[in-house]
Amino acid sequence: MYVAITRQKIGNTYANSVADYVAYLEKENQELAPEMQEHFFNQYNDRISPEKVIQEIDGNTAKLKKKEPKFYSIIVNPSQRELKHIQNNPEKLRSYTRELMKEYAKCFYRDEVITVDNIKYYAKIEKDRNYRGFDQKVKENQEYIGKIAKLENDIRKVERGKLKGNTSQIKNEIENLTAQIPHRVDGEILVSGMKKPGMQTHIHIIVSRKDASNSKSLSPGSVYKASEVILNGTKQKRGFDRDKFYEAAEKTFDSTTGYNRNYVESYNGQKQFIKDPKRFYAKLLGLPVSERAIAFKLIRKTGLDIPIIPTSTAQLAVTAFRKLKRGLEIALRSGSIGY
Repeated sequence: MYVAITRQKIGNTYANSVADYVAYLEKENQELAPEMQEHFFNQYNDRISPEKVIQEIDGNTAKLKKKEPKFYSIIVNPSQRELKHIQNNPEKLRSYTRELMKEYAKCFYRDEVITVDNIKYYAKIEKDRNYRGFDQKVKENQEYIGKIAKLENDIRKVERGKLKGNTSQIKNEIENLTAQIPHRVDGEILVSGMKKPGMQTHIHIIVSRKDASNSKSLSPGSVYKASEVILNGTKQKRGFDRDKFYEAAEKTFDSTTGYNRNYVESYNGQKQFIKDPKRFYAKLLGLPVSERAIAFKLIRKTGLDIPIIPTSTAQLAVTAFRKLKRGLEIALRSGSIGY
């Protein structure tokens, strides 16, 4: 499970409308028949028009300044293992989202109790994800593609007499480089914009900065986890506990779907890896045999070649540990087994 909270895109000021983001989330529907389209939904309605979403979010910005975000985006990316468990069922993802937003409301630190009814949000399920220029595989391929483009340009220069060289030799170099390009999808060279293979279903949630009454600010972007401040002579609570929310994201998924989460894909496990990798590895070794086998199978999906696992932490070789650490770092960055 990979979860990210981001504020409205930053410029010199914030856009006055959510319209561009809503249009972006409608892109998949443009290629689908009406009966196959995914619609916006919230806590109580399954079918909400894009126009309604824009109207409600844009109209819920009382007293917000130009340099303050009007809305936040929450992206929830279940792993392919999690999606397989629920058979990629959108109804189960909608139910999960509604339970998750109840937990989201509980993460605000306020004097009054915040519930999901205080939150104005609209969510949408998307089924595809595309590779982008910042993806590691795209970057690795681009090194070869750039060299090939230069050689192709050299051929044109040779043919025009602007460069001395052997075009046949240059073409051979291009063939060799093309064969060395490391990443492909169904035999095609992986480039930015190409659809990612496998189940890629994920959830976009647009959350208004203001509460449902348009009178109070509920910002998940607060730098405060839980604090108190004096405003107009009155002590008031403020803050949003992101750590609690990220933990709730996986616990809610597990409780609503019956998913059996392995230690290496758990939020607490990944925090342990970041804070104390050796203790993380020791925990792996202490897992029951079946759980340990699943753990290392998940890690190997990152492309890591793990050596023979020692029977105790005392047998842990430094080189083996470093390989494991590198592999887990790759997994975390890719979002394949974590936040």
